[in-house]
Amino acid sequence: MKVLLVEDSIASLQVTQKFVEDAGHTVITARDGEQGIQQFLTYSPDLVLLDVNMPNMDGYRCAQRIRENCQQGNLWIPIIFLSAEITEDAIVKGIDSGGDDYLPKPVTQRVLSAKLRAMSRIADMRKELEAASARLKRLSSIDGLTQLYNRRHFDEVLELEWSRAERTQEPLSLILCDIDHFKAFNDNYGHIAGDDALVKTSQTIMHTLQRPTDLAARYGGEEFAIILPSTPTVGAMVVAEQVRKAMDALAIPHDYTDASNIVSMSIGVSSYYPGQAESSFVELLDAADRGLYRAKKNGRNRIEMQPL
Repeated sequence: MKVLLVEDSIASLQVTQKFVEDAGHTVITARDGEQGIQQFLTYSPDLVLLDVNMPNMDGYRCAQRIRENCQQGNLWIPIIFLSAEITEDAIVKGIDSGGDDYLPKPVTQRVLSAKLRAMSRIADMRKELEAASARLKRLSSIDGLTQLYNRRHFDEVLELEWSRAERTQEPLSLILCDIDHFKAFNDNYGHIAGDDALVKTSQTIMHTLQRPTDLAARYGGEEFAIILPSTPTVGAMVVAEQVRKAMDALAIPHDYTDASNIVSMSIGVSSYYPGQAESSFVELLDAADRGLYRAKKNGRNRIEMQPL
């Protein structure tokens, strides 16, 4: 574990630090409450050992501040108070301040080692929970078939990127893609072939994007969306054409479309420039959708740019 030890007495700090290190853990030290809070935020320890009696800010207040400064969503980090005087009132005050346990001072190596073993089990369980939570969060934002982000995640990111564009005053572009005559493809080649075409299309889109900030999502059944932060219209048109050409290069046969004899895409593009007429990310989405509709109307397998 990473153990944060907050102790103003040099002698007590050195003894406790040695005990913790002998038990196989890493120690981060702080000499007062303010420094303890900063060390907690910097190093994200697995356990806090916190002296109660310190100048300027006592351990109770330090624990309260640590709890207040924990980022939302973080799992509980145990805090054990160290005190030479443990009374019922002190224990209640410590728990109410955000603490979890008390250790009498002077700390003995045997008792501290036992507490560390217990806290280590909690730390292991917390890490397992964090890993499971991260996996669940990823699964909730990923489309099961294509492994692209799903519509829900796309909506969240588009709103965030819109807000970022307003802050940074940089353009934000959006691409909407639709596979031409996909229903006819499914009806004639079967749903297994249709799923395979969707997977290959998704992989093609992902391989075409160059920047980690660009986000591709499955927008609907055979519709895909690409968010391009800090990208003007000309850049978005380049990306859209790269996607369209990459789809042509796949050369998936499609004899039931008037757009081509292979699986092709119609694409709509729109861009938002901060400072232009007041609008919203919903209007950006609507503009890209109108561009997509026009691309279909004008013969498919093409790109149309639609201003906001």
